[in-house]
Amino acid sequence: MEQIINACRSFRHAACLRLLKETGMRIGEVTRLQFKDFDFERKTVRVMPEKGSRPRELRLGEKLVAMVQQLFARKQSFPTSGGGETLLREHEKDTRRIEQQFRFLQIHLHSFRHFRATMVYAQTRDLLYVMKILGHRSITNTIRYTQLVDFKDGESFICKVAKSADDAVKLVESGFEFVSSFLMGYNFYKKRK
Repeated sequence: MEQIINACRSFRHAACLRLLKETGMRIGEVTRLQFKDFDFERKTVRVMPEKGSRPRELRLGEKLVAMVQQLFARKQSFPTSGGGETLLREHEKDTRRIEQQFRFLQIHLHSFRHFRATMVYAQTRDLLYVMKILGHRSITNTIRYTQLVDFKDGESFICKVAKSADDAVKLVESGFEFVSSFLMGYNFYKKRK
């Protein structure tokens, strides 16, 4: 996925793909984003749902924040006219151009959402958290996204969320290891079972 993002001819397309990869948003949710939806200080984006899902706020990485800021500084936005179709055409052009070296045509725009769901589940083993990130209303939909994760024996973890500095201190003192920061400033910790 990184190779596809780096090979994009259009900066806007690269920013859209990175946003899909880091957040797991639906394509339609990305095409509706406006400048007001981003909080660059907190490094978050507010997602207006589609398909009956829930509104949510998602964290953004440093590189993605810089790309979005640059996109808006260029007076560009995410593809709103033509929506997902415009993004899909750009994606197909870029993947066809670089497909000869790799099997990029098998990676669709929705693959970025599946990738994010799988990675978050692999890190946290928390279906409810993945459900929240994806905006699903039903755990059944979330299970479809994470069923391909194959954990090896002996890789079983207990995961906890720290909502404050005191929570984090208690978790570290009890043997938990920091995993990542995701949503609304919460930190995730894990410990082998």
